[in-house]
Amino acid sequence: MHIIQQILFVLLVAAAVFLFARKVREIRRNINLGKDEKINDNPAARWKNMLLLAFGQKKMFKRMTPAILHFFVYAGFVIINIEILEIILDGIFGTHRMFAPYLGSLYPVLIGIFEILAALVLVSCAIFLVRRNILKLKRLNQSELNGWPKTDANAILITEIVLMSLLLTMNAADFNLQQLGSEHYHPVGAFWVSGFIAPLFNGMSEGALMGLERGAWWLHIVGIFAFLNYLPYSKHLHIVLAFPNAYYAKLMPQGEMKNMPEIQNEVLYMMEPDKAPTDLDPNAAPPRFGAKDVTDLSWKNLMDAYSCTECGRCTANCPANMTGKKLSPRKIMMDTRDRMEEMSKNIDANKGSFVEDGKSLLHDYITTEELRACTTCNACVEACPVSIDPLSIILQLRRNLVMEESNAPQEWNQMFGNIENNMAPWKFSPDDRDKWVGEMG
Repeated sequence: MHIIQQILFVLLVAAAVFLFARKVREIRRNINLGKDEKINDNPAARWKNMLLLAFGQKKMFKRMTPAILHFFVYAGFVIINIEILEIILDGIFGTHRMFAPYLGSLYPVLIGIFEILAALVLVSCAIFLVRRNILKLKRLNQSELNGWPKTDANAILITEIVLMSLLLTMNAADFNLQQLGSEHYHPVGAFWVSGFIAPLFNGMSEGALMGLERGAWWLHIVGIFAFLNYLPYSKHLHIVLAFPNAYYAKLMPQGEMKNMPEIQNEVLYMMEPDKAPTDLDPNAAPPRFGAKDVTDLSWKNLMDAYSCTECGRCTANCPANMTGKKLSPRKIMMDTRDRMEEMSKNIDANKGSFVEDGKSLLHDYITTEELRACTTCNACVEACPVSIDPLSIILQLRRNLVMEESNAPQEWNQMFGNIENNMAPWKFSPDDRDKWVGEMG
């Protein structure tokens, strides 16, 4: 019987790892739909960013209550994985509490710490559910979260509560089996949290206790593998991508925008025609200015989209959104991810090649009204816990609107004309602009 369980468990592990790896390859391919961008400068600053933002969650602590609750969930997720390692090894080799004989008296202390973390995760997730569904915090209940995003968030929180409850139930039943001297259940003592739950199972037969313990064990580890494979389809993929995303975050001063070499060269060739290249291919497609679809963005922009946890701090701090404008930086990231996923399905359906579908990120997902509302203040970038940059995507889409479609408000067009003719936003020639100095005496 034990060997059958081991075989089933090994098959379960293999299936879970295979399915997860396949989805990860798909996400990697989707991120690589973006243009190449070299980000290899100042590695010391980048490692510091990753340690402070991803590991240390520095920006989270601007709001203490959710930061502390999130830290409990984060620490629990990372540290409890040590016990999951023991469970996996037990399943493969048919053992029970493999590490106990080697760790001796340290073992119950470690499991006790894991149980405290499990209890903190359970309580924190319950509070997060209340904040989302009963208190209905504004940033967690805006229109872009209707439907699947809200269901996804609640499903993850409920799943974590169930997984932690199963862990504590398993340990409580295990203690009662120790008291009965059951075979394979090593006497390691009561643990720090499940020890208070164990009396609830007093009076149960040995067979019932073993069924409870084994049932909780199997449901817990199957739930872990299910969670692993749900992760790439969920906003909670940030658990993995927050680390590389923080490492590759923009280091230039906030507010500094990237110039477009194509435009700089056009101006240079206009001013100095002799520098214009003479060997250009007349049949080559003209370069695209800005971005119209996700393939015009960089791979880092697309990684940003997959790293977004939809927490809404960017939108809550956006002055345009505060004043009732349609712009929501969170929606910009969600739309970018949705368009990537749509293109991914297209590629899969057409055996590895994308077939033009008549859609684009600009207009079909993100509207002109949203883009024009942005003040480029960088509040969204500053607020993001892992330095996701919605502004970069907004700027590239807006550049395409203006430079490819000539789509800009009349006020902007007047300013563009003044800059072109007068080298300043105002409708005065350079000579006239100096007159005010004389008038000031």
